[in-house]
Amino acid sequence: MPKITNLNKAVFPVAGLGTRFLPATKAQPKEMLPVVDKPLIQYAVEEAYAAGIRHMIFVTGRNKRAIEDHFDTAYELENELEVAQKLELLKLVKSVQPQDMDCSYVRQPRSLGLGHAVLCAEHLVGNEPFAVLLADDLMVGPQDGQPVLAQMSAQFDRLKQSILAVQEVPAEHTRRYGIVAGEEMKDGLMKVNAMVEKPAPEAAPSRMGVAGRYILTPAVFRHIRNQPTGVGGEIQLTDGIASLMKEEAVYAFQYKGKRYDCGSKSGFLEATVELALQHPEVGENFRAYLKELKLG
Repeated sequence: MPKITNLNKAVFPVAGLGTRFLPATKAQPKEMLPVVDKPLIQYAVEEAYAAGIRHMIFVTGRNKRAIEDHFDTAYELENELEVAQKLELLKLVKSVQPQDMDCSYVRQPRSLGLGHAVLCAEHLVGNEPFAVLLADDLMVGPQDGQPVLAQMSAQFDRLKQSILAVQEVPAEHTRRYGIVAGEEMKDGLMKVNAMVEKPAPEAAPSRMGVAGRYILTPAVFRHIRNQPTGVGGEIQLTDGIASLMKEEAVYAFQYKGKRYDCGSKSGFLEATVELALQHPEVGENFRAYLKELKLG
């Protein structure tokens, strides 16, 4: 087995159509929908950056050009802000892509599942460990604590094995998640021995659902590439990881923090309200506004 190096690459599967948010996503990527003042994809990239990752790999599709533009230099905008001496806004715009961060883009030509999207990035990842972040899942670490991927990266530095973020989900929601079961360890870790994609409640091996954060060893590519299609006729990442477990250990990590399911309208609204209340610019006034609302 090749030596596992430090974690420096993150893959963002962003080729989905965002049909649950139509018509808002008819002409813009769902990952560019803003929560308060930042698009979903920026929250995910900032989380990866905070974990020490500097190479961001976006698996895109048609009509996703806005994501590439967002992480590019906006010469005209920066010039206008500089001339107008709006230096704080200029600093904010430049911070979207720090100078030590690299971005790469690759197309997923067909919607064949999350596993297929990850496989599209194989030539850019190479023989290195990598993170996978689903921008639909907006993850917020505990106050004054580490972001979720940084928590996972610390565990990976020690274990040098694949790690999945997990949370306990209601029994009636197991059909929405990959569900894992295994041997409980310390520090919120579990050594996984069973993994099922979207099982019915009566067939679920536990209630521990995989959230949208993964750290994977490069061996997973071979397992994804050689597996048959799974649930929905798609190439499932969960199936590839389940196959990987026959070769090397895979761990589940119960992270500290909160996950907002921004792939759903209710989750998106929850994230917007709660993050607005925490926002240093609008939080105080927004809180006062909410207190005045007459909720019937």
